[in-house]
Amino acid sequence: MSGNLVARRFREILPALLCAAFAACRPPNPLDEAGYVTRITAMRAAKDAAFQRSDDPIPESRKAELLPLSYFPIDPAYAVPARLEPSPDQPIMTVVTSTGTQEQMRQVGQLAFTLHGQPLKLTAFASASAPGVEQLFVPFADLTSGTETYAAGRYLYLDRRDSGIYDVDFNQAINPYCYYNFTYVCPYPPAENRLGVRVEAGERITAK
Repeated sequence: MSGNLVARRFREILPALLCAAFAACRPPNPLDEAGYVTRITAMRAAKDAAFQRSDDPIPESRKAELLPLSYFPIDPAYAVPARLEPSPDQPIMTVVTSTGTQEQMRQVGQLAFTLHGQPLKLTAFASASAPGVEQLFVPFADLTSGTETYAAGRYLYLDRRDSGIYDVDFNQAINPYCYYNFTYVCPYPPAENRLGVRVEAGERITAK
């Protein structure tokens, strides 16, 4: 992976870093739903502020159009536990990007979870060039893609868990940076990560 792409990929994880700073990555406690909503709201406000201060990823010419970012209402029902089913040999897959190029990614395994009573799976990836797996990259599309959400899909980033149990929180689904800025190189979700359900949570395209 080129140094430029590494730098871009680091900036892609800014929302995940903000999430950690506000402890929003914790699964919602049924007895603390208000606190969970408060944490997610604070994370989103911090992301808006960070994007407003810089012209990267959102150039100055698009800030009025895109900021504040648009989201579905926060719904704790979209934060669910998932079990990682590891890929025994962690094969290298070729993923198409927004610029038409191809990127090599390691298939770490499949996250199995239930959303609104429906069993679903998403393939989780890591960079093929990374020496280890410290974070799972989960690109996905759903039935809102192309209408309410970005046509090329959205992303989740999950810190590695030795237990194999993850918190899949679609309230923290983000748009790839190529939605804001065409100079970014963004991997598209593979076919198996195109969910046949509506995921009405997380970031959406601007309603302005």
